[in-house]
Amino acid sequence: MGAGGRMATNERAEHEEEAHSRGVQFRRSPTDKPPFTLGQIKKAVPPHCFDRSILRSFSYVVQDLLISGVLLYLALNVIPSLPSPLLRYVAWPLYWVFQGCILTGVWVIAHECGHHAFSDYSLLDDIVGLVLHSGLLVPYFSWKYSHRRHHSNTGSLERDEVFVPKTKPALRWYSCYLSNNPVGRVITLTVQLTLGWPLYLAFNVSGRPYPRFACHYDPYGPIYTDRERAQIFISDIGVLATCYALYRLCASFGFEWMVAIYGVPLLIVNGWLVLITYLQHTHPALPHYDSSEWDWLRGALATMDRDYGVLNRVFHNITDTHVAHHLFSTMPHYHAMEATKAIKPILGEYYQFDGTPVLKAMWREAKECVYVEPQDRKGVFWYNNEF
Repeated sequence: MGAGGRMATNERAEHEEEAHSRGVQFRRSPTDKPPFTLGQIKKAVPPHCFDRSILRSFSYVVQDLLISGVLLYLALNVIPSLPSPLLRYVAWPLYWVFQGCILTGVWVIAHECGHHAFSDYSLLDDIVGLVLHSGLLVPYFSWKYSHRRHHSNTGSLERDEVFVPKTKPALRWYSCYLSNNPVGRVITLTVQLTLGWPLYLAFNVSGRPYPRFACHYDPYGPIYTDRERAQIFISDIGVLATCYALYRLCASFGFEWMVAIYGVPLLIVNGWLVLITYLQHTHPALPHYDSSEWDWLRGALATMDRDYGVLNRVFHNITDTHVAHHLFSTMPHYHAMEATKAIKPILGEYYQFDGTPVLKAMWREAKECVYVEPQDRKGVFWYNNEF
């Protein structure tokens, strides 16, 4: 549909040819203002896709919690009674992986509550989201507000909230050593997937720069307005209540028991969360914009749908419908696949999907997406890795 518009097509082709020579396969997203509006995109989506059903939304909560409960029962009653240590050594990692994946689905539902995509009632959304996120040690309102600002400023180098890429001059001195060799990339990815989420919440690591210390647990921090501070306190109370419950369980059953039952699955949840978000917003085909070029629609389109196989369903399709989610964040996840199919013909080349296997994509992006610099024109920035 001529989605490339007035973009300097030959320049884009040159950069893609250069990327191909480095073994990177992709087609860059157009960066001109799209030949369609948000209203036109919305008209292509069947109206029922915007309907939120309390019963249907709760059915996914019940489904995930039931599966999680069955896995917990197996961990408490079946795994310890297995006849050989070898079977137990195999069973525990299986429990951790399955439980971590299911609880990631719970995390996604709580995330939908923060977008008012769970029901037509904001209070109900906040109650459900607060309970589910607090149980996973996430400050619900704190993240809800910072994440909404991410949606309002996606792709902006100055105002986006998370995974904001650095320009080459802003890189730390050691960045070239970490990105240009396999050992450095392994270290970087390991830290990112294990500590990235708590470091972001506590210290705003990889987040938008603020003039002073920013922390998701600080009601008086620069992330939040005066109107939001009371709810940040509520978020902190929710997390502290979960911490107290975990402390009591540790006192009753021991620290090792708690790590095996809850701690390792939570690490897997956090790892999936960081990886999913990282791959949605980090790709050689995705542009970033400074204030001279950025607008909301182009920023919302600067995100990538990915294929996680069977985990697409486990993660409630947050993985393969993220473009639609950024365009219509109040749409429930159970309509997002239908909406994605409806908008793809309208978006044309502005729709970005990469079916590269997740582990391969993670390694490639860690190698190729080190910093951003303007290439096609001033104000439009692309990933690079050359030092």
